[in-house]
Amino acid sequence: MEINLGRLAFDIDFHPSRDLVTIGLINGDLHLYRYSIDAQPQRLLEVHAHTESCRAVRFINDGHAIATCSPDLSILATDVETGSAIARLEDAHSGAINRLINLSETTMASGDDDGCIKVWDTRQRSCCNSFAAHQDYVSDMSFASDSMKLLGTSGDGTLSVCNLRRNKVQAQSEFAEDELLSVVIMKNGRKVVCGSQTGTLLLYSWGCFKDCSDRFVDLSPNSVDALLKLDEDRIITGSENGLISLVGILPNRIIQPIAEHSEYPVERLAFSHDRKLLGSIAHDQMLKLWDLDDLLKDSEKTPTSQAAVADSDSDEMDVEFSHPKSNKGTKTKSASKGADLSSSNSFFADL
Repeated sequence: MEINLGRLAFDIDFHPSRDLVTIGLINGDLHLYRYSIDAQPQRLLEVHAHTESCRAVRFINDGHAIATCSPDLSILATDVETGSAIARLEDAHSGAINRLINLSETTMASGDDDGCIKVWDTRQRSCCNSFAAHQDYVSDMSFASDSMKLLGTSGDGTLSVCNLRRNKVQAQSEFAEDELLSVVIMKNGRKVVCGSQTGTLLLYSWGCFKDCSDRFVDLSPNSVDALLKLDEDRIITGSENGLISLVGILPNRIIQPIAEHSEYPVERLAFSHDRKLLGSIAHDQMLKLWDLDDLLKDSEKTPTSQAAVADSDSDEMDVEFSHPKSNKGTKTKSASKGADLSSSNSFFADL
């Protein structure tokens, strides 16, 4: 099933327990839809959340609210039932905010176009960590909850590892000679996979983040803008040519293309709460919901014939770093700059 959104979509997220999906649009709008397998999706909310584009959306507070962010430097929480603004944080970052991810039931992280990553406590409505992690836009983030490490990728071509317990950037990779656009943690935490502008997948061993341990080039030359972890051995990739593919990791292989969203670049991928549906958005202004069982019915689970290196926490790099120099590429987001005000330490000004 599909929905014509009427505008370019930047992000998608599914409700953690209900058949709801939300989308952030280029005009600053937030949409919320109810979906079902045997009926056309129904739009429940259309909220003009931001004065500039709505770049990221996430359900928070057990799905009672939707957090959004924007180049207008604000983070907004919107009530799922009424569509009214619960709270807004102005000047949350000094640069255009590009990404949001949930870390726990009460914390989330945001990344901006200046390379800054912040962690927010939604109960206290305060910023509890801030990291000057990159020199260019933060393209994606992934969280290892067992070790409290937040991983970030960036247009500066590096992977960063932020230690939330020590409140510092613990490690950073060397310049990958390519913009890194997406990141997932695989192999029970032993491997990190990054998608890049040229379509190469870079594999890093946990604790050895200085340089990648493997490269998978079969998706080149189309950029890999979206990565979604299916299980510990397989990921779903969204590429610049509109293809959605199932890829095995160690051994590295394209298992099969499973869908074609359109001829336009795939922007984001997400699973529904029951993992029955795969949602995709691309530059064709369409939201598409795919039956995951139908997509995977011809695929076989990748055998785990190649073991990943198990690195203990004590082996991780734990040194201060200096930002590596990088060549700026063509994927960099346009940013609206603003002053970093003290209000950023107060998570949402009460309305």
